Amino acid sequence: MKYFFLLLTIACFIQQGLAQQTTINSFNQQRQRTDKTGLKILAGYSAANIIYGSIAASQTSGSNKYFHQMNMIWNGVTLSILSVGYLTSGKEGTLSLAETIKKQHGVEKLFLFNTGLDLAYVAGGAYLYEKSKTSNKNPERLKGYGQSVMLQGSVLLVFDAVMFILHNKQGKKLHALLEKLQPAATENGIGISYRL
Repeated sequence: MKYFFLLLTIACFIQQGLAQQTTINSFNQQRQRTDKTGLKILAGYSAANIIYGSIAASQTSGSNKYFHQMNMIWNGVTLSILSVGYLTSGKEGTLSLAETIKKQHGVEKLFLFNTGLDLAYVAGGAYLYEKSKTSNKNPERLKGYGQSVMLQGSVLLVFDAVMFILHNKQGKKLHALLEKLQPAATENGIGISYRL
């Protein structure tokens, strides 16, 4: 009978550990799905801008030509960065609870930082646009590039803000998971229990 209770206790700990790891794995998979969906949406937007920008730049002149030209250049760079991000996403393997917490906080900080960077892009585009009004050296290019940078910075601002909100909402689920962990003292020592 003593061995039965020992085996039952061990089975319960194994089951709790597996349940916790399964929960962590599904949490990480959801974060990866959110990232990949966001990358696909932004990649589609970038590809459309490259195609349309190359066609429109060849058929317009003045500041419109430069506007479409910068849209094409900007989104070419964005698509290159996204390609690298997409290829490297999802290759993190199984993460521990500590690694999951670190990864989650890192992703949230990244999108929050990017949101600030996007504001700088919009401000930089506004500066170029305003400079075009007083510049004698290719004001049409300054105007077109400024309008494009403001537009693309605004699109990225919305994208990064939405991604931050989604990841932050997902992060709250991680906090709920952490609240289910409790230190526990047993006759064999101290451990952590997971409330189902």
